Amino acid sequence: MTPPIDPSTLHFDTADGWRIEASLFAAQDPQCAIILSVGTGFPRHFYEPAARYLAARGAVVLTYDYRGMGGSVGDPAAFAQIAYSDWGRFDTPAAITEMSNRYPDLPLYHLAHSVGGHFLGLIDNHARISKHAFISVGTGYFGGHHKSYLLREFYFWWGLGSYSLWRHGAVERVGGWQGEPLPPKLFRTWRRWSHRKAYFQPDLKTELAPEHYQNVTSPIASWIFTDDPIATETAAGDILACYPNAPKQLILKAPQDYGVKRIGHEGAFRKGREALWGEIWDWFVTP
Repeated sequence: MTPPIDPSTLHFDTADGWRIEASLFAAQDPQCAIILSVGTGFPRHFYEPAARYLAARGAVVLTYDYRGMGGSVGDPAAFAQIAYSDWGRFDTPAAITEMSNRYPDLPLYHLAHSVGGHFLGLIDNHARISKHAFISVGTGYFGGHHKSYLLREFYFWWGLGSYSLWRHGAVERVGGWQGEPLPPKLFRTWRRWSHRKAYFQPDLKTELAPEHYQNVTSPIASWIFTDDPIATETAAGDILACYPNAPKQLILKAPQDYGVKRIGHEGAFRKGREALWGEIWDWFVTP
């Protein structure tokens, strides 16, 4: 049996000077490198079981906190000015550069949860990635989500979110939100995008310029789950359409396919999902 692979903590800087904290899970003789991009409000430590599994299979895996999250909180004075797109324009490219410098001879793969798959077109060094595995990645547009989720969603946007911004100046852990605190500018952008079918696409030529969505050509495999009310087939298809020149496949699975009762939007990275992680591994390393 392969002994557990414990992570080391490292830091690197983005092009605009933000200090990012990350964890590195390194196999002794790795055959590939994997960057794991987290979902909105999720700290990198949430993904440790999957990272350990992939490292035990023979990868070196980097998990990292976006600016303003977890170990990358940074200067409190700069927190309020964090833009949603900063995670894709600055943070993920810095992670790619870090892994490319450390392991220049290894193929580099990208495992993306939720918003981790939204911003490939903002990454200026995206071509360094050989393959992208999307897990529960779909647009935030409420009309593409399951109807049973809508009441909770509007409560988050206009009840909990509005109150927390008024009371705390950010979306804090109040009223049911269990994720990392969200910067006000980021939250308002997320809310605005999630109220229109085209999501972020109307902003590609304005606040999101320059962008490279047409230039992303690395293959994307997108796993979604029947009990996920957010990354539905519709929402997942809409985000994949943002990458018109990338080979794409959409993989719909039920929790029972992996011997578990629930996956939902975040459960793919909880303990006991080794069968799913094995599928991802096989897809990465198969030519």
